[in-house]
Amino acid sequence: MINSQPEEVTQEEGPLVRNFGLGAECLETGVWPTEEGHQGWACRTGVGSGSYGYKALLRDVGMAAALQILPCLLRAPSRPFLWGPPVARMTSGVALAEQARQLFESAVGAVQPGPMLQRALSLDPSGRQLKVRDRSFQLHENLYLVGFGKAVLGMAAAAEEVLGQHLVQGVISVPKGIRAAMEQAGKQEMLLKPHSHIQVFEGAEDNLPDRDALRAALAIQQLAEGLTANDLLLVLISGGGSALLPAPIPPVTLEEKQTLTKLLAARGATIQELNTIRKALSQLKGGGLAQAAYPAQVVSLVLSDVIGDPLEVIASGPTVASSHSVQDCLHILNHYGLRAALPRSVKTVLSRADSDPHGPHTCGHVLNVIIGSNSLALAEAQRQAEALGYHALVLSTAIQGDVRNVARFYGLLARVAAARLAPSTAGRSLEEEEAKLHQLAAELRLPDLQLGEALEAVAKANGPVCLLAGGEPTVQLQGSGKGGRNQELALHVGTELGRQPLGPVDVLFLSGGTDGQDGPTKVAGAWVMSDLVSQASAEGLDIATFLSHNDSYTFFCRFQGGTHLLQTGLTGTNVMDVHLLIFRPQ
Repeated sequence: MINSQPEEVTQEEGPLVRNFGLGAECLETGVWPTEEGHQGWACRTGVGSGSYGYKALLRDVGMAAALQILPCLLRAPSRPFLWGPPVARMTSGVALAEQARQLFESAVGAVQPGPMLQRALSLDPSGRQLKVRDRSFQLHENLYLVGFGKAVLGMAAAAEEVLGQHLVQGVISVPKGIRAAMEQAGKQEMLLKPHSHIQVFEGAEDNLPDRDALRAALAIQQLAEGLTANDLLLVLISGGGSALLPAPIPPVTLEEKQTLTKLLAARGATIQELNTIRKALSQLKGGGLAQAAYPAQVVSLVLSDVIGDPLEVIASGPTVASSHSVQDCLHILNHYGLRAALPRSVKTVLSRADSDPHGPHTCGHVLNVIIGSNSLALAEAQRQAEALGYHALVLSTAIQGDVRNVARFYGLLARVAAARLAPSTAGRSLEEEEAKLHQLAAELRLPDLQLGEALEAVAKANGPVCLLAGGEPTVQLQGSGKGGRNQELALHVGTELGRQPLGPVDVLFLSGGTDGQDGPTKVAGAWVMSDLVSQASAEGLDIATFLSHNDSYTFFCRFQGGTHLLQTGLTGTNVMDVHLLIFRPQ
C-alpha cells in the first residue's frame, strides 16, 4: 500500500485504538466494533444499523481522536469505499485522497515488468526455440542479454526465470539503490536469483548519468561487440535507459554531455529534443547498440515511457537507426540559444557526423517489440475507479507541454466539469469558460484528447466522476529549489482550483510518476484539492514564492506535515506519469 506521508512523519496510536483495542487486526481487516456495546465486528463498508458510523465515532471519542485514527483506517488494505452513505460519512478530503492513492497504485501494479515480459517471451515445449510474440529463434548456447532502465531489474529477473540455462551471459544497468528498495519492499520476484548469469550495475543516481552508469554502458558495449552471426542478443529497455546508458563519442566527455542535457532540460526542451541531441553524441544510442551487436540477431523488448511509444525515442533508441540529422541537432540548439556556447568537443563530433552517424539506415537484424505502456496503466486504473462507483474515462495518454499550461487546462476543466455536475450553481460564464478550455486544448495539441466525450460524460453522470490521463509535461527551471514535474504540476493545479468557487463539488487532483521518483526527490508526486491556497495561507506558506523557485517538494514537505506527498519508493517500473482528476458532488 502506498504511504500517505513521508517516512519522517509519524502518527502515534490514537485514543480510538487504545480505548477500543483497534490494533493490527482492525487495520488489517478493515472492520471496527459495532455500536451495541462495541462487542461485535462490522465491515467498514456496511451501511446497516450495526456498523460503527462516523457520527458514533465522533460521539464516543471526539473530533480530534476521530481525525487522528481515520487516516490509519483509510490506509488499511480493506474493501473499497463505494459511492454512497459509507463515503459520505468520511472526511471528504481524506476519503478522496485514499481512493486516489488506490487508483494510482492499481495503475502502477498493472505495468509491473515481470508479468508483461512473461506474456511476450516464452520457450517452446522442446526448449530449443525462443518465442517472442509470433517469431521464433533457435537456441543452442547462443543467448545473451543486456538491459538498461528503471524497470529492467524486474524484466531481467523474469527473463532469466523463462530462459534458465539457455542464457550464457548478461549485463544490466539499473538505478542506484533499486535492489535494496525491492528487497526492503519484499518484492523478491523483482530480484535476480543467487548465482545468476546476469551482472548488475547500479548508477544514474537522481536520474542523472554518472561514472557508474558509464562503466555499465562500456560493459554492455563490450558484450555486444563480442557477438557473432550465430548469437542472439536479448535487449531489455525501459524508461530511464538514456541516463543508464551513457557512452559519449570521444572527445566529448560525460560531464560535457550531461551539462548540455541539463541546459536543454532547464529551458524546457521536450524528451524528443533531448534524445535527438543524446543520440548524436552517443556511441550506443540512435541504433549504436544494434550496430555494435551486428551480425548477431537482436531482439529488443521495450517498456515505453514516451508519448505515442516511438521506438526511436524510448531510451534514445539504442536498437533503432537514427532518422535525425546534424541539422536537426543544430536547429534544436539554436532554438534554445545554446549553439554558441557549445564545448569544442561537441562541435567536433557534430561537424564530422553525417545524417546517420550509426548506420545502416535499416536494422534488418533487429526485432523491436513494445511490451507495455502508459495506456495499460490507465486502463487498469479506469477499471478500478469504476469498481469504486465512479464514472471513469481516460482523457488522454499524451499530456505534454509546459506544466503551467497543463495546469491551466486542468483548472479550466475542473471549473467546467464542476459546473456541469452542479448545474444549478453554474453562472452565465460557463460558455465562456468552455470556449477557453477548448482553445487551450487546441494550443496544447494533445493528439488523443477525449475532451468532448469527457464533458458529455460529466454532464450525464449521476454521482462521482474520475478523469484519468497520462503523459509527461515539462518544467522550465527558473529557480534552485527541489521538486519534480509531478509535484510542480500538482502545486500549479492547486492554485488554479482555488481561483474561484467550484460549487458543491469536492475536487481532487493527483499527479504521480509511475517509477516512484519525481525528479531528484524520493517521492512519486503529490495531490491537492481546491482549498489548497487557503489552507497553505493559514499555515503561512506562499505558494507563488515556492513556484518561483521551482521548490514544490519543499512546499509539500511543509504543508500539513507532508501528508499530500505521494510516497511509494522505487516501483521497479516506468511508463511516464498518471494524472487523476476526481469530482464528487457533496
